[in-house]
Amino acid sequence: MSDIFKDKVVLITGGTGSFGKKFSEMVLNKYSPKKLIIFSRDELKQHEMRSQFSKFADKIRFFIGDVRDKNRLYRALHGVDIVVHAAALKQVPAMEYNPLEAIKTNILGAANIIDVAIDQNVNKVIALSTDKAANPINLYGATKLCSDKLFVSANSYVGEAETRFSIVRYGNVVGSRGSVVPFFKKEREKGVLPITDARMTRFWITLEQSVDFVIKCLGLMHGGEIFVPKIPSMRITDLAKAIGPKCEQITVGIRPGEKLHEVMIPENDARNALEFDDFYIIKPNFPWWDDKKWKDGKKLPEGFQYSSDTNVKWLTEKELKPMIGE
Repeated sequence: MSDIFKDKVVLITGGTGSFGKKFSEMVLNKYSPKKLIIFSRDELKQHEMRSQFSKFADKIRFFIGDVRDKNRLYRALHGVDIVVHAAALKQVPAMEYNPLEAIKTNILGAANIIDVAIDQNVNKVIALSTDKAANPINLYGATKLCSDKLFVSANSYVGEAETRFSIVRYGNVVGSRGSVVPFFKKEREKGVLPITDARMTRFWITLEQSVDFVIKCLGLMHGGEIFVPKIPSMRITDLAKAIGPKCEQITVGIRPGEKLHEVMIPENDARNALEFDDFYIIKPNFPWWDDKKWKDGKKLPEGFQYSSDTNVKWLTEKELKPMIGE
C-alpha cells in the first residue's frame, strides 16, 4: 500500500493506550506523516510515551484533552487530516457500575469527534469498535453500538464537506490493557487458573495485526463501512493450557455482562454485508450508499453470522504460545 500518511497530520484519540502506542510505533517507523498527535487525558502516560518515542521528537506531538470536551477538540483537530478514534471506557464491570460515565465518553465523545471533524474539515475519521457492539448484553457493548451508529450516520449530514467516517470492528487483542493474558500469567504462579466456562470462545488478534488492519481500512474506506477482519478464534481452555500447562483449571462461572461466544457480524447485519478475501464490510443502510464502490464483494448466505464458536479458523495451543510470548 502506498504511504497514505505522507505529509499528513494524523491525530489518535486515546493515543497512550495499547493500540495507540503500537499504532504510533508502526506509523512513525514505516510511513512519513507530517505530524502525529497523541490526544489523551493522562499526563503521566504522555510523559512516558514522550521518552519512549524521543527519536521521533520532530514528528510526534502530545495534546492533553478529553473527547468529552468539545472546545478542546476544536483546538486539537485544527489542521488535522486523519483521525483514528481509539479513546473509550471499556472495562465491562466498571461500566456496569458507572453507566453514565461510559455514555459520556463512548457516545457523547463520539458525537463530539464527529461534529468537530466536520467543522475542521478533517478528511478521514476511522473509529475503533468491538465485537461486544454486536448484539450487546453489557453497557460497554451498548455504548459502542451507539457510537458505531453515530459514525455511520455522520456520512449522511456532512453536506458539501469532504469528511468521511468509517469503523473497524475486531475481537480480543492479545496483551492489551485488561486482556486475560497478563491475568493468567500472574495466576499461574498459584498453580490454578480460573476459567469462566470451558465452552467459552473468543476472536483473537495481535496488536500488530489490528494496527495493520486499521491502516489498510484507512486506505480502502469510502465512508460508512464497518470493516471486520477475518481472524481466528481460540478456546479459553487452550489459552489456559498454553500459559499454564501444569496448572489446574477451575470453573468460576460467567461474569455479569459476559457472553459465552462473541459475534462480530450478527445474522441480521449479514444480510447487508459483503465478503472479501481477508475481511467483511457491513454496508450502511442509507440511500447515499453506492454498491459500485465495493462491486467485487460477495454476498453472504442467508442465516450467516460471524461468531467465534462457528468460525472456520481456529488457533491451537501450539499457535497461541508465540502470540502470548511463551
